[in-house]
Amino acid sequence: MFDLPALREAAAFVHQHVPATPQRVWPLLAEQLGCEVWVKHENHAPTGAFKVRGGLVYVRSLMASGEPPRGLVTATRGNHGQSMALAARQAGLPLIIVVPEGNSREKNAAMRALGGELVEHGVDFDVAREYAGRLAEERGYLMVPSFHPELVRGVATYALELFEAVADLDCVYVPIGMGSGICGLIQARNLLGLRTEIVGVVSTQADAYAQSIEQGRIVTTDTADTFADGMACRVPHPDAFALVSEHAARLVRVSDEDIASAMRLYHEATHNTAEGAGAAALAALMQERERQRGKRVAVVLSGANVDRERYARVLMG
Repeated sequence: MFDLPALREAAAFVHQHVPATPQRVWPLLAEQLGCEVWVKHENHAPTGAFKVRGGLVYVRSLMASGEPPRGLVTATRGNHGQSMALAARQAGLPLIIVVPEGNSREKNAAMRALGGELVEHGVDFDVAREYAGRLAEERGYLMVPSFHPELVRGVATYALELFEAVADLDCVYVPIGMGSGICGLIQARNLLGLRTEIVGVVSTQADAYAQSIEQGRIVTTDTADTFADGMACRVPHPDAFALVSEHAARLVRVSDEDIASAMRLYHEATHNTAEGAGAAALAALMQERERQRGKRVAVVLSGANVDRERYARVLMG
């Protein structure tokens, strides 16, 4: 996919636009979970999520290709869309963002504020993605995928920061949506020659990746009905499936109730806001606390973009 010099080059480029995010160990999390818990705070990124890194690197590759596109179209539940909107605006490219109907109101507002033309279509992300492909053909724009080597190289810079800042991690938990976050983590771990276990986390309501790993083939689901919209994937990407199936230690399913509990724990123990997908890694560690007792563990807080009303309901239990 990419080598270590290419990853370091991407990190140098990303850091021109996005400061490195912190990784912090939190005593109250350690007290609750019985292990040393490091949080990789991608909720501190400029768009409130790790995806911003991938958009910058991907759009740079398009502009360096010699034939930049007339414009871009992509589908998203929000964080990928914000990433692409920021990068497209910097490059001077028009961008159409397709989201499913009923998508997060605050994520939609953020994408519009960054200059994206927002279109609402379909009952879920995969329907929105199909419609985005048709729009791209009609407008003569480039359809931006949700998974691409340059997107992965960009988001892998968070993993490089984490592994170089915290030595001897026994395990890292990371949420899975379309797969760029876990694949970037796996590739960085492999390139650095580390033995850290990587555990992917999916929703019980959107477990296509887990079913695929268990059956040894790509399995699609009929629905992905979870409030953790960043994990609401029905159709795994083949390249992500191949990398995860070969290099992840295991996948853990967490329920919406588990995720809500983790969101509350983040608030109580660290006073950080986590969206559903952002709290999923901690939810998985809470589930596996006995397995990790006494170890040095990291969780990826991948994003903080949760609507105020939903977050208030979660905090109230």
